Amino acid sequence: MYSLRMKKIDKLIISSFIGPFVLTFLVVVFILLTQHMLKYFDDIIGKDLGWDVLGTLLFYFAIFMTPVALPLAVLLSSLIAFGNLGEHFELTAVKSLGISLVRSLLPIFVFVVALTGAAFYANNNLVPKAALEAYSLLYDIKQKKPALDLREGAFYNAIPDISIKVNKKLPDGQSLKNIIIYDHRNRVGNREVTIADSGKMYTILNDQFLKLELFSGYNYNEGSAQGKDAMGMPDAGQTMSKMKFDKTQIVFDLSSFGLNRTDKKWFQGNRIMRNLNELERDMDSIGRNVMNQELSRFITTRNNMFNYHHKFDTLQLPGVLQRHKAILDSAAKKGSEPATSKLMPTKDGRVKVPLKMESPVIADDSIRAIVTARSDSLFASPVTKAEISTALNHVRMIKSQIVNYSSQIETYESEYRVFQIQWHKILANSMACIVMFLIGAPLGAIIKRGGLGVPVLASIIFFIFYYIMSMMGDKWARQGAISVPMGIWMADAILFVIGLLFLRQARVDARLFEADFYRVVWDKLKVWLTSKKQISKPVT
Repeated sequence: MYSLRMKKIDKLIISSFIGPFVLTFLVVVFILLTQHMLKYFDDIIGKDLGWDVLGTLLFYFAIFMTPVALPLAVLLSSLIAFGNLGEHFELTAVKSLGISLVRSLLPIFVFVVALTGAAFYANNNLVPKAALEAYSLLYDIKQKKPALDLREGAFYNAIPDISIKVNKKLPDGQSLKNIIIYDHRNRVGNREVTIADSGKMYTILNDQFLKLELFSGYNYNEGSAQGKDAMGMPDAGQTMSKMKFDKTQIVFDLSSFGLNRTDKKWFQGNRIMRNLNELERDMDSIGRNVMNQELSRFITTRNNMFNYHHKFDTLQLPGVLQRHKAILDSAAKKGSEPATSKLMPTKDGRVKVPLKMESPVIADDSIRAIVTARSDSLFASPVTKAEISTALNHVRMIKSQIVNYSSQIETYESEYRVFQIQWHKILANSMACIVMFLIGAPLGAIIKRGGLGVPVLASIIFFIFYYIMSMMGDKWARQGAISVPMGIWMADAILFVIGLLFLRQARVDARLFEADFYRVVWDKLKVWLTSKKQISKPVT
């Protein structure tokens, strides 16, 4: 009997959540999509795009909006669902049966957990592909020329090497008056001009060509003479032809007005178009670049930078540099072979063994004494201006090289943080569904107001707070002020704590949003302050 009753209650609660969730998700996607597309309105309008292109662009951007839309939809729908249950005293009836609030949240919580898994799959697989398709298509739309639009009294130059001027356009959109056409396709200036009293303009062959029917006009063509002088060289003279026509037709190619798609491989390196595995490979690649390039360059050129004191330098390299130097030293040892292994036979078959050289460490005492005496005399001599200038130039060169190494390493570290931020965002945006549910459901039970009034206002407040915290964490993580995990997960962590507090208050039926609750708190505070004053008052 108890299990049957619980099934009915679970069905009631889950049905009260599903409907608002689907509705709010579609509304939120529409609002976010509209707000996002307004940024590109000027790039899209006037391009004569077909409905298929616009529909494809909107579809991919709608998928791109799902990481933000899902948490907001969960927050709003849970607020509406539990607000309606509380307003109609259905939560009170459930509690009267001995069922706790936490148990009543269980069916929707299970649904939200499954929704979190679906959100992770979408964020990791669908959203990067949708971003690649959407932004590559948007780039091609931006590169597309505007639709053919002849304006009265102005030259139209969108057709390559053609300038068209029309003094008047009739209301039918095809008939034209007083037409002038300059043809620059021969690359010799304005030497071919066509003038017509009237004409008609329309496109043919699926808008691939523009056809002009011109009536009562002239064609002027100024060109070089085809004759030759006495030396056989082309004549420097020019010819000019004038042709009158009653009707003629001119066709222009409009292939440059088409939507030419760019290869998607040029966009795939962007972080928002990568999934977790690809982001991990990118981070690993950037890490190897830092280690293998900049650190190796610094280690190998360190001896050249510091010619004297580095031999007796007591400062130890950082652990990262020590490990990388050990790797380089081991690789160098493997690549080198002992001299005895490189014995090559001569032409007569004999092996020529080189003479054994004395180790440079074992030096004669007399040679050491000479070197020491010369060094002492060198350092005892006065310093000249040329030596100071040489030393300063060497120091400036070393400083420039070190600054360059540091700048390169900072650039790699910045790129590494960018990909690391996106890696954590995929997970954080998915977990935001659970966080928003922990806020929305207890808050709806506390407010006990359904509909689209108070729940919408409360959800907007918390979503703005979530959005601001996310933006601040993202900014601080990019700047390196805080660690990337802390910056990205900060908003989820704060709202999770707030959700637990709301859940605690909802379990004890706290009336946080009722005026009587605060009046009672104020009265208790006044009584407490009065008692404190009486206790502290001295006895006479």
